[in-house]
Amino acid sequence: MTYYNVDRYFIEDILLAILNILDLEKYDTQKMYKIYDEWPKIARESFESEHKSIDFQDIDHIVFVGMGGSGAIGDLFSAILSKTDIHVSLVKGYLLPKTVDKNTLIIVTSVSGNTDETLTVLESTKKINCNVIAFSSGGKMEQFCKNNQIIFRKIPNFHSPRTSLINFTYTILKILNSILPIEEKDIIESLNELEKIKKQIDSHNLSNSNPAINLAKWISDIPIIYYPHGLQSVATRFKSSLQENSKTHVIIEDIIEACHNGVVSWERPSIVQPILLQGEKDYIKTKERFNIIKEFFVENDIEFKEINSISGNILTKIICLIYMVDYATIYRAVLLNIDPSPVKSIDFIKNRI
Repeated sequence: MTYYNVDRYFIEDILLAILNILDLEKYDTQKMYKIYDEWPKIARESFESEHKSIDFQDIDHIVFVGMGGSGAIGDLFSAILSKTDIHVSLVKGYLLPKTVDKNTLIIVTSVSGNTDETLTVLESTKKINCNVIAFSSGGKMEQFCKNNQIIFRKIPNFHSPRTSLINFTYTILKILNSILPIEEKDIIESLNELEKIKKQIDSHNLSNSNPAINLAKWISDIPIIYYPHGLQSVATRFKSSLQENSKTHVIIEDIIEACHNGVVSWERPSIVQPILLQGEKDYIKTKERFNIIKEFFVENDIEFKEINSISGNILTKIICLIYMVDYATIYRAVLLNIDPSPVKSIDFIKNRI
């Protein structure tokens, strides 16, 4: 008789993978995870699409308008452009800032094309001397732009607004490359890194080596995400994805500001779970605060989780972190036996607007 020396943990990983892929198929009924498996491919195809670049002259102020998953696009670009000379504003509501003028470019995004707040802002631009471009998958926005001679570009909706962040981001990078001071080499780097991280986190690696699965398993109650200023867009996205996909309450706090108030909350017992979101090249004083907070948590027996960005340019850091935490929220939903796709509460509100 022949005996085979098979590692016990290897067998457990195989069984875990089989169980998890069955759970993914069972609970993720609209197959959101399959879109995320394709994120790097979708990103590259979007950036290499046949869309032509559009040039806007003398722009010194960019306003990103969008809500929810579409609004996350503006958060991302605001973070990327924060170290440039361009003034960036975010509008998540019905009103434009009073500083809009002829040197302003208003970038309006609504994946569905039917977002009430965004359509209201778009209509208000008719009364202002400014530059406007709109992006959606169609809907009322497409028709409005045709009727009012507003520059419009159609981008497909992959599953839902939140999963479509990837193709909207890289299509906008392609179309507005003349005014967005983001070098092509940085964009290519981000595409290459997405492909690398995919091998670690997608549904073809459902072993314990998957950092997104480990994060999903670690979260059991209400997470509080501490972030540095440069990664606020990631923290906001992580919060939104946990809320929509995992149906979980979430708190986010700037690490510097938390040291002046929020940290006091830990003087009482809490079910809240701290997550430290850190950048590879955070400002030295920011790193100091994170180290102090870690020391505080250790001394007070408070378990915490660290998430660190990879090295690279700011686009690479942000998009790869979003890819990982987004996937973690899908895995978290499945662990809770929840379908990540439906958002019944949002539908309840939209049906009454």
